Amino acid sequence: MAIGLVHLHNLLRWIILILLIASIFKAWTGWQNKRIFTPGDKKLWLFTMIAAHITLLIGLYQVLAGRYGILTTTLPEGTSVMKSNFYRFFWVEHPVAMILAIVFITLGRGMSKKPVADTIKFKKAFWFFVIALILILVATPWPFRSIGRPLFPGMQ
Repeated sequence: MAIGLVHLHNLLRWIILILLIASIFKAWTGWQNKRIFTPGDKKLWLFTMIAAHITLLIGLYQVLAGRYGILTTTLPEGTSVMKSNFYRFFWVEHPVAMILAIVFITLGRGMSKKPVADTIKFKKAFWFFVIALILILVATPWPFRSIGRPLFPGMQ
């Protein structure tokens, strides 16, 4: 089950990235073209937020009780969390950055409910989504990093 959840978490990152890029594009075009906010915009932002929150729940389970979880792993003798690249990344950097990214996605989606001008909705949502995307790209264990994961689940 642990490997399956890691693969699912890994696969969901692609869904979030696709939805987030689409949300950024819709917010940008809405802001620049002074479009009217539509139910389609609201649904896209909602799906982006739902995908992010599902991935967050799977990630929180993994960081707490997964194969290398905080509650299920004992650090090797003489190892400090902050001195180990692996544990520092997966126990501190990745969770904190991803939680912040999901907060920004939620704030961006929350703009759809605000009674403000549509241009302001699009502009604020655009910046919230861009910040979330930057955080996600920085804190994802890409294969070229020393603590990297494969681009697609199950690939070596």
